[in-house]
Amino acid sequence: MKRVLVATGGGDCPGLNAVMRGVVKRASQEKDWEVVGSINAYDGILKEPTEIMVLDDKTVAGIHKDGGTIIGTTNKGGPFAWPYKNKDGIWEAVDRSDEMIRKLQYLGVDAVISIGGDGSQRISQQLYEKGLNIIGVPKTIDNDLSATDFTFGFQTAVQIATEAVDRLVTTAASHNRVLVLEVMGRYAGWIALHAAIAGGAEVCLIPEIPYDIEKVVKKLNSRFNKGKGNAIVVIAEGAIPKGGSLLSEVSDEVGYENVRLGGVAHKLVHDLKSIGFEADMRETVLGHLQRGGTPTAYDRILATQFGVKAFEMVLNEEYGKMVAYRHPNIIAVPFKEAIDRPNFVDPNCDMVKTAKGVGISFGD
Repeated sequence: MKRVLVATGGGDCPGLNAVMRGVVKRASQEKDWEVVGSINAYDGILKEPTEIMVLDDKTVAGIHKDGGTIIGTTNKGGPFAWPYKNKDGIWEAVDRSDEMIRKLQYLGVDAVISIGGDGSQRISQQLYEKGLNIIGVPKTIDNDLSATDFTFGFQTAVQIATEAVDRLVTTAASHNRVLVLEVMGRYAGWIALHAAIAGGAEVCLIPEIPYDIEKVVKKLNSRFNKGKGNAIVVIAEGAIPKGGSLLSEVSDEVGYENVRLGGVAHKLVHDLKSIGFEADMRETVLGHLQRGGTPTAYDRILATQFGVKAFEMVLNEEYGKMVAYRHPNIIAVPFKEAIDRPNFVDPNCDMVKTAKGVGISFGD
């Protein structure tokens, strides 16, 4: 039997299970292939004893509708930066990539399918350069990979954010308040932009368009008359005021390299009050609700397409490439193209023009 190993890396994302199910269902049509999963990304291979599990039709039955990932995931460490505490009690990063590749060979793994975002696919490229037969599947709710039109998980995150706006509208109207909703996205404003349009927000603040607080106030004031009125502001966690800086902090978690974003909703409310905006305001941070729970039908379908395509790329030995969606086709692109540049919101794109066309202010 030939063996393909699946790993899910980075943050969890609605649709991960549907990808694995797609891989397994397609592989089951071949008589000489077995699918296994590495527990918690590559940790399952690097740990002793090894932690892998067989993925077959019985294992993946019905999981396409479930959030999360049945084999677990992690966004810490990895084969090129494995956290290790030395004799002095100081944590260091150790390169265990060669060891991992040898272990995969020992386990009879013929190919690897890595499901992950930008960071995971950069690791995939490095492993490919070391000779590993590896294929990538793009995964991120942020939709910030330029090589693919959409990533699975994004539409689910937008749906959850939109439902949050819908609920905030009623309480904002009841109390004559401005309610500020902070959503994820890191350095890309796609979730905020889509949710603002779908939910009918008055203001949308995204990283790609630094905002002028005075213009935000002007828009909000237009929603109030003699103290009565309401407004919704959707703000991406990476949003930046003009002349300001990114609100972030360095994590103290061992092996976690990304800076933590967040707190922009609280800061916006504080800044609005400090310049004299008098309406009652509250902030809501949606947080990990956007990443958990049942994936939408769209994401289940896209994830399944990605899973089937990934295994067919294994059959065709199209290694060193990542699955991508280029409407209306599911294609393969080289890792280097996939990680070459992020997918940010173009301030002049049609989506931004649509938002401005319905009166949404970006504070610009």
